[in-house]
Amino acid sequence: MPNIKSSKKRVKVIASKTAHNLAANSALRTEIKKANVAIENGADNKAEILRSTFKVIDKAVAKGILHKNTAARKKSALSKKAGA
Repeated sequence: MPNIKSSKKRVKVIASKTAHNLAANSALRTEIKKANVAIENGADNKAEILRSTFKVIDKAVAKGILHKNTAARKKSALSKKAGA
């Protein structure tokens, strides 16, 4: 544990940001899994689920959780899977 006041604050801030990023990543992965299950099962509302998943992916890019190319790759893979 650091002794300097600013270092102590950095530890607290990093811990809270790490927790936030972990939660956001988990939510993103959950949403992608839901979309994959909907595609595999041929759900009736497949398009709606894909649209909401794309929205979550785009929000993750805006918040800096995902790189834009990673997001594009994930969206492309989901679209390709849905179209096949």
